[in-house]
Amino acid sequence: MSGCLTGWFIGLLIVIFLLMIDWTNSTVLVTGGTGSFGQALIGKLLRTIPPKKLIIFSRDELKQFEMSTRLSNQSLRFFLGDVRDKDRLYRAFQDVDIVIHAAALKQVPAAEYNPFEFIKTNVIGAANIIDAAIDRGVKKVIALSTDKAANPINLYGATKLCADKLFVTANAYAGSRPTRFGIVRYGNVIGSRGSVIPLFMEMRKTGVLKLTDERMTRFWLTLEQGVEFVLRCVETLSGGEVFVPKIPSMRLMDLAVAIAPNCRFEFVGIRPGEKLHETLIPKDESLWCMEFQDHYIVQPSQLWWDPEVLLTRGGSPVSNGFHYRSDLNDCWLSGDDLCRLIQEPIKAPALR
Repeated sequence: MSGCLTGWFIGLLIVIFLLMIDWTNSTVLVTGGTGSFGQALIGKLLRTIPPKKLIIFSRDELKQFEMSTRLSNQSLRFFLGDVRDKDRLYRAFQDVDIVIHAAALKQVPAAEYNPFEFIKTNVIGAANIIDAAIDRGVKKVIALSTDKAANPINLYGATKLCADKLFVTANAYAGSRPTRFGIVRYGNVIGSRGSVIPLFMEMRKTGVLKLTDERMTRFWLTLEQGVEFVLRCVETLSGGEVFVPKIPSMRLMDLAVAIAPNCRFEFVGIRPGEKLHETLIPKDESLWCMEFQDHYIVQPSQLWWDPEVLLTRGGSPVSNGFHYRSDLNDCWLSGDDLCRLIQEPIKAPALR
């Protein structure tokens, strides 16, 4: 894993010197702020670079109450609301400088049976975010995407791809207004709600682990890594980029063996809308993809984008036919890495 670590630290040092945002004088709003990512992001900001004002926007009143009692900080504000409600977003975005959009419906099987609800939140909600941000003069908006948006085969991935397209094109839609939009696309998050690790730990009590397919692979990163990467992307965002971190892959079978070596494994088949391997950058996007030390950037293909922007920042074009898929990755979590994840999942190996 040492090779994976080197690029990450170099990239981090570069960003420190390229810092472009005065966080302490900025108002930051996080949609889905009571979710796993939102809470990790808010904790990170409060510990390191506390903004002038930090707004948690979500529809979960219980989690907001719990956060407000746990986090005593004068810069915190709590807004109950849903991204489906454009009027509420207009009110919440008043005097906001930076929006980090983490609100979404995410469960693949649920999307297959509730497509209308996913479209309302993930697609129409994205459009509402864009309108409110432009009209309220927000400076930067970063939206969280997923590997499932690359060549999607399920409804969830399709809604996130639609949202990604909206956020990229929003930079042209903004016209002469200063709002800039970008996207962060990454894989499975350790420590997030719905992570497979606690599921496997619970199943091992029965002596049987039910797995989908022994060939399955996934990209993997921790909440802490995801938060750090998103904050870096906010710093360097020009408008229209899809940021993709270089992260390790893992075999689900290896994880199962590490968690429950003495259990019997039962293979039940892939669920509706699920893939054997996940893709972060498909071949079709390689024409627009630039590689950096510890991440990739997929440039917008629109005419208003200047490709020289990324060349001046040290990027280089990827090879023809390049694609970034979990089973073809050159950085993998070993058995020892997986054992450490199980014991202390928040401190997984760092990004490259």
